[in-house]
Amino acid sequence: MNYILFDGPYRNNLLPFTYTRPVADIRVGILTIREKWEAFLESTTTTVTEDYLADKYPMVEMEHNVMINASCTPNALLIELIKGLKTNQAIFKDDELIAFYANDTQEDINFEDYEAIEFSSDILKIENTWDIFSKNGEAIQADFDLLTQDRVSQPIPESNNIIAPENIFLEEGAKLEFTTLNASSGPIYIGENAEIMEGSIVRGPLSLCESSTIKLGAKIYGPTTIGPHSKVGGEVNNSVIFGFSNKGHDGFLGNSVIGEWCNLGADTNNSNLKNNYAEVRLWDYETEGFAKTGLQFCGLMMGDHSKCGINTMFNTGTVIGVSSNIFGSGFPRNFVPSFSWGGSSGFTTYLTKKVFEVAGVVMKRRNLEFSEQDKAILEHVFEETKKYRKK
Repeated sequence: MNYILFDGPYRNNLLPFTYTRPVADIRVGILTIREKWEAFLESTTTTVTEDYLADKYPMVEMEHNVMINASCTPNALLIELIKGLKTNQAIFKDDELIAFYANDTQEDINFEDYEAIEFSSDILKIENTWDIFSKNGEAIQADFDLLTQDRVSQPIPESNNIIAPENIFLEEGAKLEFTTLNASSGPIYIGENAEIMEGSIVRGPLSLCESSTIKLGAKIYGPTTIGPHSKVGGEVNNSVIFGFSNKGHDGFLGNSVIGEWCNLGADTNNSNLKNNYAEVRLWDYETEGFAKTGLQFCGLMMGDHSKCGINTMFNTGTVIGVSSNIFGSGFPRNFVPSFSWGGSSGFTTYLTKKVFEVAGVVMKRRNLEFSEQDKAILEHVFEETKKYRKK
């Protein structure tokens, strides 16, 4: 069977992160949504996504296909149903499409002709940007159970101060000395070749992914995910960093989501609670206005390739688009469009030529190429987001 993950109805709710990736490639917990499905299905997957992303994330269609809503994460019960799908069968939960069978000769899908299978158990779904951090604890636990089942952790060096060692797992090459790890409130997963430097204090749930670093004396409390090849220092609470991004110095990051190839300058701080304790509102790309989140704690949403200078301050519920550069004193506004350059005193357009120069240098440092596909994606996002920069 061939498995294809489709973006589903929440793609626009997940902007700016889905400007540069399919829904399936959002990281929540230890793994991306795609990596979760592939582990459970024991199969590779491809993607139905926006046309401008299709060159980098192509769909492969075969004679027999199962299409899966990528905003849903897998569990054993759901996998059993999906693997048993037959012609003209579809899985729904509360009238929402979860998965369906399709063959390569079907030009149109009419679900009125399908047998509807109701899935009555719980599903962890990522429907809004803030779900990425607010549901991260549940996702870390699920991924931890999946990745560590029937496996033995690398030994924890004796110099560390450990609470609940049964909830701590070290992959090969993980390094840590003279740290405090408290896994009594959730698991701590330390990925291959990751490092926690001396003096750091960590409380789970935490995922420190492959080749990432927690720097000297950091204070990290979960549920927090630090994606691969990232560096984090200072104080971090209930945040998700997708990967290849740095918050290398002191400063606070809380209830936030940071994309890939981002950099937060020294002493960058974000507010995650309004002074009047009111419900946080976030920029909604669908309505082009600020919408209620139902949350009292909500910090910073920063899209891929965005950066900020030293001593930057972000207000509660700030959304930064793709490839923006923020600097200077004072609070920038709560919505900074993609390809913006400036700060509280105002913004100009960050031209793609300059963006590409920086991206090329940054990715080369990680021995990766800023490809023509990457350029085409950012050029499309630049054009698509012009309307916001005019406001």
